[in-house]
Amino acid sequence: MPQQMVQPWHDTTSATDRRMALAREWDRLVDEVRELPDLADFLEPPDLDTLLPPPTEGPVVVVNVSQWRCDAFIVRHTGVTALPLPELTAQSAADWTNSYLGTLRDAERAAGDLDALREHRPGDGGMRGRQAVQRAERTMSTALRATEAMLTDLLAWLWDVAAGPVLDELGLRETPPSGAPWPRIWWCPTGPMTLLPLHAAGHHTSGDRPGRTVIDRVVSSYTPTLRALREARRPLAPTPGAHRMLAVGVSDAEGQAPLGGVADELTTLAELLPADRLTELTGSAATRDAIRAQLVGHRWAHFSCHGIQDLRDPSRAGLVLADGTLTVTDIAAGQYHADFVGLSACKTATGGVNLLDEAISLSAALHYTGYRHVIGTLWSVYDSDHTTRLFRALYEEIISDGRLYPHRSAHALHRATRALRDTAADQPSVWTPFTHTGP
Repeated sequence: MPQQMVQPWHDTTSATDRRMALAREWDRLVDEVRELPDLADFLEPPDLDTLLPPPTEGPVVVVNVSQWRCDAFIVRHTGVTALPLPELTAQSAADWTNSYLGTLRDAERAAGDLDALREHRPGDGGMRGRQAVQRAERTMSTALRATEAMLTDLLAWLWDVAAGPVLDELGLRETPPSGAPWPRIWWCPTGPMTLLPLHAAGHHTSGDRPGRTVIDRVVSSYTPTLRALREARRPLAPTPGAHRMLAVGVSDAEGQAPLGGVADELTTLAELLPADRLTELTGSAATRDAIRAQLVGHRWAHFSCHGIQDLRDPSRAGLVLADGTLTVTDIAAGQYHADFVGLSACKTATGGVNLLDEAISLSAALHYTGYRHVIGTLWSVYDSDHTTRLFRALYEEIISDGRLYPHRSAHALHRATRALRDTAADQPSVWTPFTHTGP
C-alpha cells in the first residue's frame, strides 16, 4: 500500500503578518521618497503630457509587436495616434529576426575561422596551409553573399510592413529638396523589432529607391523609451574643464583578430582636435580601470576596438580592452554627464533575445548613464575601411574650431551613411549597422 504524502503543518500567521508589515514599510518609504525634490512621481507612471515631444521636434514611433495585433503608436506634440500594421505579425517578426541573427552568426564564424587560419597558417606556410586559407576564403565569400541577400530582403520587408506605412501616415513621401531641412524621426521598437535595422528599411536596389527607403526621406534616431528621450533632451549642467575627447584604441586584444583602421581613426581625431582637448589611451594603457577613471572628466569619447555581445546575457556585452572587457554592467555602475560617445566597435547597439523589450545593449547602457548622443553598430563590419571612412566623415562634420558639437551627430551620421549606401547599395552589410541613439 503506497504511503500517503502528508504535508507538514506550518504556522502561516507570522509569515502573513511579516509580509503585511513589510508592505506598510514599503508604502511609507515610497511616500518619503516622493516628498523629495523632483521625485514626486517616483514609481508612478508618467503623465502622457510629460512624454510628448516638443513642437519643434519630430515624432517618436513606438512599434508595438503583439501576438494579437501590431501597431505603430506615433507620438507627436499634439498626442498619440495608433496606426494599425496589419502586415506585421509577431510570428513574422520572430521569423525574420531568427533568420537575421542566424545569417550574421554564420558570417561571423566564417570570418573568425578565416582570421585564425591567416594567423596560424600564413601564405608562405606550405601548400596545405594555403589551400586551407583558400577554402576559408570561399566559405567567407559565400557567407557574405548570403548576408547581403538576407539584409536586402529584410530591409524591403521592414519597409513594407512597418516603416513605409509610418512615413506615409506622417506625410513623408519623398526626399527633401536640396538645401531644405531634413525631418527627424525617433524609432522606439518593441519585441523582436528591437534587434532589427528599422532606420535602414527600404527597397535600396530598386529603380524607384528615393521614394521607398527611410534613409532617403528622414533622419532616424533610436530611443529605448520615451522617458529616456525626455531626459536626454534636458540641458547638461556645466562641468568645468570637461570639453575633452577620450580616444581609446585597442587594435590587438588577446583572443581577437587584429583590427585595421584603429590608428587612422585616432589620427583623424588628432587632426581635428587640439592637444589640450584630446586624451588618448591605446594598446596596453587602455585598461578597464584607466578608462573608467578618465570617462568622468571627458564629455566626449570614442572607442575603436572589438565589441562583443552575448545574446543570452546581454549584460556581459562590452568593449574588449587591454585587460578584459568593459561590460554593460561596468558602464551601468557609473553616472556620467556627457554629450557624445562614438563606438567604432561591433555589436554595441545589439541587445539580447530573452528580454527583448529591455533594450540591454552597450549603446543603451551608455545612454541611460548619461551619454546623450551615442553612435553604435548592430553587427560586425568586416571591411574596416568603410567604418574608418564613415567615422572620418562623421567627425569632420561634428568637430569644428577644435570643439565637438554633439547636436549635429544624427544628421552627420545620416549623411555619412547615405553617401556610403550610394557607393554600395547592394552591400547593406557595410552601411546599415550604424545607429544614432539620443535627441
